[in-house]
Amino acid sequence: MAASYFDVDGTLIRTNLVHPTLYYVLNQNTPLHSLAKLGGALVKAPWLVWAETRDRRIFNELLFTSYGGMSEDRLVGLAVETFERVIKPNIYPGARDLVQTSLDKGHDVVLVSGALDFLMRLLAEHLGATDVIANRLEIKDRFATGKLLRPVVAGPEKSRLIREHAKDRGHDLDECFAYSDSYSDVPMLSIVGHPAAVNPDRKLSLLANAYHWPIIHVD
Repeated sequence: MAASYFDVDGTLIRTNLVHPTLYYVLNQNTPLHSLAKLGGALVKAPWLVWAETRDRRIFNELLFTSYGGMSEDRLVGLAVETFERVIKPNIYPGARDLVQTSLDKGHDVVLVSGALDFLMRLLAEHLGATDVIANRLEIKDRFATGKLLRPVVAGPEKSRLIREHAKDRGHDLDECFAYSDSYSDVPMLSIVGHPAAVNPDRKLSLLANAYHWPIIHVD
């Protein structure tokens, strides 16, 4: 059986990792806690801008420090609200049809994202995807430490995780499909037999044309 591996941000949804994180920051137990979290996030903003262009792993690790000190109950309790208010309204109009096409072929459909696993599971359920590869927060004594568990889902690491997933599930990568909007995901696209560019950025669009990869627009 083949599998279809989907990047999420920019491919299936308009938002990125920052938007749900900001929603969590602004919805702490009290306004004072929210203000303190927002202040901390603003201090880190210049480093986040730098990391976004240099190293997606560092960007993810810096961003998710904003969750440090949040209780596990709060993280889970806000998940559905965050999905409904931040993620769901920003799903591209053609995203469900694109996922459904893979499901109709009998594919295992896997969302591959640097976002947090509990949010990606809600998106997977909504779209009908069968599995997720996503980041996980470290929890100690029922509170988030602000650290991500290894491996961090970002950049070239996505391709290694897809290889592991395919091996564990018995998928032949030459028969598998992968979809992304970003040139940074070329390693992920290159390991499957059927890569496709979805809403591609300029560099990915040029590469897709050069290698005759399908270009899909779902916006």
